[in-house]
Amino acid sequence: MSKCTKEEVEIFLNDFHAKLTVFNVFFISRKKNAEALSKLEIDSLQRLEYIKSIKPENYFNGPNDDAYDPQSPPNWEFGMNIKRHEVYIKINLGKTNKSVMCISFHIAEKEINYPFH
Repeated sequence: MSKCTKEEVEIFLNDFHAKLTVFNVFFISRKKNAEALSKLEIDSLQRLEYIKSIKPENYFNGPNDDAYDPQSPPNWEFGMNIKRHEVYIKINLGKTNKSVMCISFHIAEKEINYPFH
């Protein structure tokens, strides 16, 4: 598990949000991600708004190399409470001139500890 400073998280999120406004976000299609939208009773536009609202206080892990794609930018992990459920969110900056990536957006499978709370 990689940890970093709050300032490093702020830099990542500034880059992430700036790139998101230009290239949008690509959501990885995974069963548990789809199930989370149903359980949380939110749609994909609401999910995007939650992604846009990520703050340094939501950070808990990263940056970490992608285990499946060594060419992929590092993954960063965040969590937030949505409708009384803790939600696990894994994002990265995406490849050059491509959308940012949301790999995971689902109900957390274990308790998240937030270093900047």
